[in-house]
Amino acid sequence: MVQANFAPQTVQDLLQYNLKSQDLQPQTWVELLELPNPYSHDEALLLCQTSSSEWVVWIPEHGEVILHRSQFR
Repeated sequence: MVQANFAPQTVQDLLQYNLKSQDLQPQTWVELLELPNPYSHDEALLLCQTSSSEWVVWIPEHGEVILHRSQFR
């Protein structure tokens, strides 16, 4: 599993992402804001939440990764 290196830029961003994270559920498809590689899909399936701001996701044509909430919507 790959750990992504993205983090919110400001405290306001962090609060916004944390609020949105509360609405997310496993087995939900989300839109990626940045592709992990040129061949991967632009959506990811949420598998499980690892912290208040991170999720394990599955990206078709890429695999499982841990993403920060700021990396998808």
